[in-house]
Amino acid sequence: MTSLRARVVTVATVLAIAAAAVNAGAATRSSTPPPTPVPPRGSPSPFPTSLATPSDPTREPIIPAASALLADLDTGQVLYAKDAAVPRPIASVTKIMTALLTLETLPLHHIARVDPRAVFERNDYGASSTLGLRAGERISVENLLYALLLGSANDAAVALAIAVDGSVPAFVAHMNTRARQLGMVHTRFFSASGLDDRGHATPRDLLRLARFTDTNEAFRTITATRFRRIPAPRGRDRVIQNRNALLWLYAGAIGTKTGLTDEAGNCLVASAMREGRRLVAIVLDAPREPFSSAAALLDYGFEGWDQQTLVRAGEPAGTVALRGGSVQVATAADLAALVPARGEDEVSERTILDPAAAFPPAPGEAVAILVVHRGPRVLGRVALVVASVPPAPASSGPWWARAAGAVAGGVIDGIRAIAA
Repeated sequence: MTSLRARVVTVATVLAIAAAAVNAGAATRSSTPPPTPVPPRGSPSPFPTSLATPSDPTREPIIPAASALLADLDTGQVLYAKDAAVPRPIASVTKIMTALLTLETLPLHHIARVDPRAVFERNDYGASSTLGLRAGERISVENLLYALLLGSANDAAVALAIAVDGSVPAFVAHMNTRARQLGMVHTRFFSASGLDDRGHATPRDLLRLARFTDTNEAFRTITATRFRRIPAPRGRDRVIQNRNALLWLYAGAIGTKTGLTDEAGNCLVASAMREGRRLVAIVLDAPREPFSSAAALLDYGFEGWDQQTLVRAGEPAGTVALRGGSVQVATAADLAALVPARGEDEVSERTILDPAAAFPPAPGEAVAILVVHRGPRVLGRVALVVASVPPAPASSGPWWARAAGAVAGGVIDGIRAIAA
């Protein structure tokens, strides 16, 4: 009996050790992002296991990418820009717009039936970056979005496009209409997946898109997720891992999307939050993995800039001359902004008058904009409102005309007094 009990304890111990080893192995595997599959004609996309960033994050970094931008995600204040108005191919960063249109059109629980047009054959361009959808498969919009944004699945992009608008061409037209509505004036889409490199955008346009999608809770949740288990029509579940290596390697990373083709190079839109400050870094056409460049930009934003209140609401801001007279103005609101920690330039201000403003304005009416600078950088803008309106200036003209006007005014006042 004792011998049997001993054997049972031994077997249980072995099983426990084996289970612990499996769990440890799983933890090890999940601690580092895997290599990223790319289309057959794409370039290798190595996932880094560490980030190469400047030792002094308070200095503006040198970014090897063709275009880059760093901005405050909440206010849109630009902290760094390199050729940020130049349109470039954006590869799978395109899928951010695909996700946005899907979230604006279909509920997450909606079940889509996979159209044959969304199925990629083994040798199709983009087939190595797919979920492996099958014609007729029923799958939730939510799972398609996870496949789209975490695994950059090209078949999920096509399936969603068809589910939203019935065809890819109709969906692409929808994408371009939405881009114009968002003010993305230098953006043009040619596919739902980004495989068509005629599609392009600028970092400044992508900033608009990133700030808008950030207002969508579902989008934020999906792009901040490391893993997603998606049921397959048969066999094992499909496990999708996020391709954004910063979620593993950068403290405070919270999203959003990578991209890569031969023509576009390495692309990345990446956001992070530290101590309540939220920043977004955009890197296009990086010669190697874009994660170190994005991390260098984010470090610069967090360490090289200080939050300051530049203007308080109600502060007197002097006098502005309108058509017909001048008025005293004051600031309409507090103006807080990020200010470079380094630099010798003084903070300066300039006033831009509203050309439509005329005298006499109503008290509290916005008649100008106060722009706050530090050197060439614009730190922020705040409306200037009328603090007080002085009486209208005396009319000009010859003395006899002014005298006649005064006499007439006196007569009229006398008549009004008698009538009262």
